[in-house]
Amino acid sequence: MRTAVITLAAGRHRHLTLQHLALAAGSHIPDQYVVVAMDDPDVSVVVGGREPVATVVDCPAANGNLPLARARNLGAARAVDCGAELLVFLDVDRVPGEQLLERYQIAALDPGHRRSLLCGTVSYLPPPGLYGYRLSELGELGEPHPGRPVPAPGQLRRSEDHALFWSLSFAVTAETWHAVGGFCEEYEGYGGEDTDYGQRARAAGVPLTWVGGAPAFHQHHPVSDPPVTHLHDILRNAETFHRRWGWWPMTDWLDAFAERGLAHRDRATGGWSLGPEPRRPRHNAG
Repeated sequence: MRTAVITLAAGRHRHLTLQHLALAAGSHIPDQYVVVAMDDPDVSVVVGGREPVATVVDCPAANGNLPLARARNLGAARAVDCGAELLVFLDVDRVPGEQLLERYQIAALDPGHRRSLLCGTVSYLPPPGLYGYRLSELGELGEPHPGRPVPAPGQLRRSEDHALFWSLSFAVTAETWHAVGGFCEEYEGYGGEDTDYGQRARAAGVPLTWVGGAPAFHQHHPVSDPPVTHLHDILRNAETFHRRWGWWPMTDWLDAFAERGLAHRDRATGGWSLGPEPRRPRHNAG
């Protein structure tokens, strides 16, 4: 099954390099490695001269916002045009486990799961030591995220809970990619576009399948919780999602923003706006 790995890059060059090395060390080598560079002219240098040979696709950013949805669609289009039958999406800071591609391929060839979003586990790594991470030791360093199913190696677990879908590591056949219709490009910047994709899959009758033994490892980097640096993106994308699907995504983050006075829920419209909730005027008795 001709397989393409698709990742998006805007900086994070050390992360991209380790991902590239891990793909070369896997039990299956991808037929294509498509790296979508979002306003990052240095990506070609970072991935050059190393196996598997990378194809770099340029994706300009608009309004300073990373076009994550459009970039994934561009990467998928290039992969399919070049004959890919299985599309494997990995965030740039994810390191594929040795058998990740092999397990995704086996799941994609299973008649009961072929028309699914195939999702592997993701483990979060501690900060690397002085000499960085060693690929052979990653499985000992991180634990799978507790909020997602963790099937045993070789086990495939079907689910209809599309709200659990995330784009950190997943695979889909080219046929199913076309059935779902790709990522909605109304989203710009951080947050919401992968939750939207899960809902598009649900609407298309495409289930999730959690794939055992297909781990990806999240390389440590500083983050803020809630992600206040993405406040504007999250509010804008949450509004887009609500308009499309009728419910609010990312509610933990929205509530955390509200607790910090960074955003508030409008009592009249139910929508979210920047800043603390306005004080209501006090009426004097009499």
